[in-house]
Amino acid sequence: MDYGLTDRRGRAVALHEVGDDNWRAVADIAPKDEQRAFVAALGARYLLLSQREDEWHSLAVCADGVVVGHVMWGFDPADGAHWIGGVLVDADHQGQGIGRAAVRTLTRWLGEQPECRELRLSYHPANQASARLFESLGFTPTGDQEDEEIVAALPVRP
Repeated sequence: MDYGLTDRRGRAVALHEVGDDNWRAVADIAPKDEQRAFVAALGARYLLLSQREDEWHSLAVCADGVVVGHVMWGFDPADGAHWIGGVLVDADHQGQGIGRAAVRTLTRWLGEQPECRELRLSYHPANQASARLFESLGFTPTGDQEDEEIVAALPVRP
């Protein structure tokens, strides 16, 4: 998935299926130490979720073709929403707009799916960086919680 978005360094940010050629690089993605209270310590945890639970689908986040992160999406038939989860940018690549470009790319792609009516995601209440990012992209808290995290939604179409 490539919509021509770039990070602050001008690198093209795109999402790719996780496969034989990139799964190890995705598995090794690690956030900053202080972020481990909010996200998995390694991308490998999210890859396992995608393989063990049918509702999640992992994608590699690439900047100029180099794996620098992970994001996943799922569909919940119970509430009819598409969910974004497992947003993880490697510590060495944070603060460059990669996470923003990745979420914007996934949001756009999911929003183009005919059955997509609403996008949802969740974040820990103490994770102010994620709250600012998601709110700046148009997600608003719903008042619901998912595993002690704030649920935020973005309507796609009526």
